[in-house]
Amino acid sequence: MDRFTRNYSVVLGIIVIAVFVMWMRSTWQPRVWEINQVLESDPAVSDYPYQFRVLSLENGVATISTPRSAAFPAIQFLPIVYPELAGLSDDHPAMVKAQQSLVDHQKRAMEVVEALPDVKSVTWGLDVQWLADHGVQVQNTR
Repeated sequence: MDRFTRNYSVVLGIIVIAVFVMWMRSTWQPRVWEINQVLESDPAVSDYPYQFRVLSLENGVATISTPRSAAFPAIQFLPIVYPELAGLSDDHPAMVKAQQSLVDHQKRAMEVVEALPDVKSVTWGLDVQWLADHGVQVQNTR
């Protein structure tokens, strides 16, 4: 192996290792996985068609996924999980009931996470990936 090829291989190897380490640091969050198992084991949270989950835990602040935000209101989300609501107005009794159910489940998810000793507060992050998986494209505005 000539000198250039050897040096090129060493530099390329260092870059690959550095990228791998940065990726692992951003995705390797065992505590987040544990919290998500707690959410999955709570019957009041897990019986909802959308699965709330913790996206990150940094300095005691847990970010929980949500299917709604200012960029994507609940009235647009609900017909995805409840197709029978498609075309109903936001003041239709079935839509109001579905919205209240979403609020109740989201509130319960927040309570479960906030009850953990290492969580000081909760923020919400729009689940852009879930929405994209269901054919909806929105900007993530958290």
